[in-house]
Amino acid sequence: METKKPTDDVLKGKKKKSIFKVPHTYVLLFGIIVFATLLTYVLPAGEFNRVENESTGRMVIEPNSYQIIESNPQGIFDIFKAIPTGMENVGYIIFFVFIVGGAFGIIQATGAIDAGIGYTIKKLGGKELLIIPIFMFIFSLGGATMGLAEELLPFYPIAVALAIRLGFDSITGTSLVLLGSGAGFAGAFLNPFTIGISHGIAELPMFSGMGFRFVLYAVLVLVTILYVYRHAMKVKKNPEKSPMYELDKKRDYQLDVSKLGNFSKRHRLVLSIFVIGLLVIAYGVTQNGWYITELAATFLILGILAGLVGGLDINRTAEEFVKGASAMTYGALVIGVASGISVVLSDGRVMDTIVNGLAQAISFMPTIIAPIGMFISQSLLNFFIPSGSGQAAATMPIMIPVADLAGMTRQTAVLAFQLGDGITNVFNPTSAYFMAGLALAGIPWDKWVKWVWPLILIWSLVACVFLIVASLINYGPF
Repeated sequence: METKKPTDDVLKGKKKKSIFKVPHTYVLLFGIIVFATLLTYVLPAGEFNRVENESTGRMVIEPNSYQIIESNPQGIFDIFKAIPTGMENVGYIIFFVFIVGGAFGIIQATGAIDAGIGYTIKKLGGKELLIIPIFMFIFSLGGATMGLAEELLPFYPIAVALAIRLGFDSITGTSLVLLGSGAGFAGAFLNPFTIGISHGIAELPMFSGMGFRFVLYAVLVLVTILYVYRHAMKVKKNPEKSPMYELDKKRDYQLDVSKLGNFSKRHRLVLSIFVIGLLVIAYGVTQNGWYITELAATFLILGILAGLVGGLDINRTAEEFVKGASAMTYGALVIGVASGISVVLSDGRVMDTIVNGLAQAISFMPTIIAPIGMFISQSLLNFFIPSGSGQAAATMPIMIPVADLAGMTRQTAVLAFQLGDGITNVFNPTSAYFMAGLALAGIPWDKWVKWVWPLILIWSLVACVFLIVASLINYGPF
């Protein structure tokens, strides 16, 4: 018998490390900018004629007007110039993100959110079955109205401990937060970081088409609650049915609800201010045509009021605003860096060439199916640009003219982006917040994906149905 010789790594007591490592988002985006620069040498330069749409007043591409023009390939220095230029182009969006993040930071610092959840847990004592729909609904509102994702990471250990203590499993606990907020994010009707930014780029009235998205939100949240509820009941009857049974047995989770704080009058006032603020925003965008500047100002007022009412003095309110804004630095800068992609393609005069190619590809699809093709494209892109706002900045400048040429409404194109980005967020291994959430919950990625994939298929089916309906009704206003 031949004896295998031990490798040097084994003799040294070292384990081989995986060669492949997922690049940082900024590295991926910079790589895409470099690739876009190479395209300016490979693709022919071209442009469409732009004309003003009489009904909307927006500049749109004139169909069949594409023509080849003199090329303008970009150089090495242009690659680096594209990033600050892109940041300048979308500066109003970047500062909007900072202001909204600062406002949310103040609200979080008042303890109103934590105390509200603790109060709900206490009130539901002995009624553990109600925990699933109530908490998933609460977290879904956070995803649908505030785009909450990273901000919810502290709740994962709490939710897992709660679920195990009530006779469920860690997957149920994780689902309360991840799938609750994920369903709300995918079907968001008032998310400033995805819908707000996309509407700004598409020149759509801010948060228009809210009624249709609210129905989508309700359907996604309902099917998600039923999916998690069915799993929880199965585990409640037979714990061994859980994919996490062996791992959960090793946990010794004790939930100390008292650490979540008492739900005081101040906390009630803070949450009331937040709800009133959302209603004011809804009224402003639907009745007064508010845009990003007005929205940013409203969030700023909302944050200041919440801080003062919530017991924070003026200096502490300012400090928490800075902390909240700084927490958004990663995502805000992603928007600027991603915008550099369109700068290179536009300055290199190949943006319209790419738009023309995509439009030709989509033209072979029936008009009713074209939004699904865009949805699939956005889903794939999310693995490379896992930031919703960053993906909007990178892809909307391309997808909007494609929609114009394909006879698809811009609102439908935004919906395709929203669904493509949102659905993949709950299993995307390149998403930092998602992987951090699983780590906090102690759930291996492969076990989670194996359990959640049927729900992903259901979500995707719902997305396709709504996109087809949007195509049939010319979901607008345009």
